[in-house]
Amino acid sequence: MRFRYASAPFSASFSAAFSGSWAEIEALTRRIAADESGLRRKFWKKLRGLAARLPFAEDLIAAHYCAFDRQTPVHVKAALVGALAYFVLPTDFIPDVLPVIGYTDDAAVLAAAIKLVSSHITPDHREAAKRALARLRG
Repeated sequence: MRFRYASAPFSASFSAAFSGSWAEIEALTRRIAADESGLRRKFWKKLRGLAARLPFAEDLIAAHYCAFDRQTPVHVKAALVGALAYFVLPTDFIPDVLPVIGYTDDAAVLAAAIKLVSSHITPDHREAAKRALARLRG
């Protein structure tokens, strides 16, 4: 079965994974990673509308480039894809629609993932993120 972000079964499985075992969380992460093109599409679609308002947009884009770089180790990709999926997916601990605090949980998850794998986010990833953010902000 292909992974679909907007499906109700996914939202239920996402919630269950956080209250379930590590095996369930790992299975969910694998499903997210399996739909790489879907995650990329959702990522850029959501970011386009938020680029000017998110103070952590550059880090988010750098994480994206690192996660989908062929030279990035699998364990690093898993951490970053999990953080990117948390940003993209509608299921959140704090709903994104809340003003001011809506993206604080997304920023915290991203910051934790970046802290874990910061040595793998290269200057090339950061430079590409700056260029992409400049294009998005026009």
